[in-house]
Amino acid sequence: MSAVDYVNCTVLSYLYCFILSPKNTSETIIFFLTFNNISQPLLPLLIPLLPLLILVLQQLLLLLLLQLLLLLLLLLLLLLLLLLHLLLLHLLLLLLLLLLLLLLLLLLLLLLLLLLLQLLLLPPLLLLLLLLLLLLLLLLLLLLRLLLLLLLLLLLLPLLLQLLLLLLLLLQLLLLLILLLLLLLPLLLLLLLLLLLLLLLLLLLLLLLIIIIIIIMTIIINIINNY
Repeated sequence: MSAVDYVNCTVLSYLYCFILSPKNTSETIIFFLTFNNISQPLLPLLIPLLPLLILVLQQLLLLLLLQLLLLLLLLLLLLLLLLLHLLLLHLLLLLLLLLLLLLLLLLLLLLLLLLLLQLLLLPPLLLLLLLLLLLLLLLLLLLLRLLLLLLLLLLLLPLLLQLLLLLLLLLQLLLLLILLLLLLLPLLLLLLLLLLLLLLLLLLLLLLLIIIIIIIMTIIINIINNY
């Protein structure tokens, strides 16, 4: 990549080239290293590692941006919960607002770093140091997100306790119904047995009535036949 090509390349087009192919970025870094007298002794070491280093830095920056967005969402949710709870301290609300502003500034800083890295305005010797700093920042963001999740869990704890109590009440009601059914089961069986006996008795009475009718009809027929 020549100097004229680099100067004529706009920011948006170069960002597009960088996202599609880190090889273009490594070629541009080689172009800057060639005209950087400070990094001349490091050229044999840096040039073979430039594509991998650029790719790792790019992925780390994107990952940090994603982590920052997640933290911002968590902070917004916490702020909403704090606004809904009237008994919480105003100091905690202020602290979360300050943390939100800090994360926004950090997000802007990371975007600026990503832009500088893609436009190669950073000194080449700071690439490895930037990689280490990004790794530390990623770790800090993960810890901060864990802390925010714990705080969110604490804020949602009363609601979770109420849901748990409701589930326990429903479970107790279900157990009482099962116990009642178990207690009424012998009575239900007895009633069923009585109904069966009553039905059997009715069948027997019906059968007896049929037999009596048949006997009476037979006697009447015999009397008629004798006369």
